[in-house]
Amino acid sequence: MDRDDDTLPERLTALVRASFAEDDLSRRLVLDCLEAPDPRSRVLALRAASRRELLATPAWLAALRDHDAGVRREALVAIADGGGDATVLAALVDLLDDDDALVVEHAVFALGERQYTPALARLMHVARDHEDARCREVAVATLGVLGDDRALAVVIGALDDKPAVRRRAVVALANFDGPEVAAALDRARDDHDWQTRAAVAQLEPD
Repeated sequence: MDRDDDTLPERLTALVRASFAEDDLSRRLVLDCLEAPDPRSRVLALRAASRRELLATPAWLAALRDHDAGVRREALVAIADGGGDATVLAALVDLLDDDDALVVEHAVFALGERQYTPALARLMHVARDHEDARCREVAVATLGVLGDDRALAVVIGALDDKPAVRRRAVVALANFDGPEVAAALDRARDDHDWQTRAAVAQLEPD
């Protein structure tokens, strides 16, 4: 066991404490550990640095490009909560092609939370074509949040997807108007999935 393995538990404990500290020593520890060899340290350092607002744009970008999917996901959680600037948001779009489906899911969610409309076309692609239903589901929800009419056909098309995606599509349609929306909801009212039918019912006025 090498020296880094010997000190790993102490480092992780110190990083957790550093998340809530304000002194310069803990600040240096957090920033140094953003490049630690083990991903657990990088995740905790990223969490601490985000909490303490220590991250500049290059550090955000490095986290989004980290070879460990857990680090990338942690960065996306922080960005969804408001971290990062316009350059960082633009970099999220590349993660819609990530090999890790959970990274894609987190990237889609972050783009929706930050209302990043330049990603609309790529989000439509995820909602329509991604092989993982979880990614399609969150992408459909995000298209609903954005409420851009250019995505309406994709959201309506999601009513032919798996039940969880169909339910998201019904909720997303609440942010659109027009005869196509009314017709789609009429169709969903007879869906064989009871939760999809219930989602339609919840949109109807009492």
